[in-house]
Amino acid sequence: MSKLDDLIEKFCPNGVQFLKIKELTKYLQPGPYIVKNTNYDDSYKTPVLTAGQTFILGYTNEKSGIFTASKEKPVIIFDDFTGAFKWVDFEFKVKSSAMKIIISSSESLMLRFLYHIMGKINFSSTEHIRLWIGTYSELEIPVPPIEVQREIVRILDNFTELTAELTAELTARRKQYEYYRDLLLTFGDEVPMKPLSEVCVLSAGGDVPKRHFSKEKTNEYKVPIYSNGIGDNALYGWTNEARINNPCITIAARGTIGYVALRNEPFVPVVRLICAIPKECINVRYLKYATETLNFKVPTSGIPQLTVPMIGKYNIPVPPLEEQERIVAILDRFDALCNDITIGLPAEIEARQKQYEYYRDKLLTFKKLEV
Repeated sequence: MSKLDDLIEKFCPNGVQFLKIKELTKYLQPGPYIVKNTNYDDSYKTPVLTAGQTFILGYTNEKSGIFTASKEKPVIIFDDFTGAFKWVDFEFKVKSSAMKIIISSSESLMLRFLYHIMGKINFSSTEHIRLWIGTYSELEIPVPPIEVQREIVRILDNFTELTAELTAELTARRKQYEYYRDLLLTFGDEVPMKPLSEVCVLSAGGDVPKRHFSKEKTNEYKVPIYSNGIGDNALYGWTNEARINNPCITIAARGTIGYVALRNEPFVPVVRLICAIPKECINVRYLKYATETLNFKVPTSGIPQLTVPMIGKYNIPVPPLEEQERIVAILDRFDALCNDITIGLPAEIEARQKQYEYYRDKLLTFKKLEV
């Protein structure tokens, strides 16, 4: 950090100016760049973006109304409902008008510096309100001299590049895992295919417990409540009595339709979350892996959702338990490497992200210049 210290001592030893974001940037509404053809796929060339976690929703073959961002002219897309944001340095179209396209309007601000600053701002909203004009653009940020900004960006980008490399490796490993999973779960005529309704006890989650419910885990309320969602997003809250007491898998019937999760501990399923408790002929972990390979078809009319009768008709291969256990042992090792946040690549990525956040918060903290 000695170079940065020298730059600060040279250009801003007494502090830096703080300015509102709106004084340094301007925004564009994405209306002219909204995709018209919703039947896009990855065989097309132009990415269709959202500022949310999904980011790249797909690709389109449309030729007009394309925003021409580039390495030389990058932008930040900002979700006007949630405050999520993404760095974009390639041509794109958008899916929704609920965002802003942010560009720098001042020679005193590097857009990449603003991007790192925005990650430091601890702000979130659960309300559907327009955030950029009313809230985000009004926030004051430190604006050190460009020489200082450039060095901070260089340091922080080194962290993000390493995380990106690890993430790319994780993506490759997950594809490898899916390949071997599908290979191991492909059998000949010697292995019977059986419907889930035959090898499992299927049920759908009901209403959220109203009298015995807590958003936080307590000594009284320590039974998790799960709804449709991926990972930690499926945790709805806590209650005091389980509805499902056996190890099973859950299948998201709405929202993140088809997402499969293993549940080893007692819990309560809600909001139509479908539970599959395996019978004696099925290893519960094998059931998870086999169900992950199913391509659930969702009705196009009415509310997009799966039901117990729909899921019950899908077939999975049912080899002897010994073979199931062998397959599980192999896939568990792949799964841990790809998904376990305590070991393997996810743990390394999390550690690097924490390291980045530590240095980001440290490097982007400045004394305000007294004028």
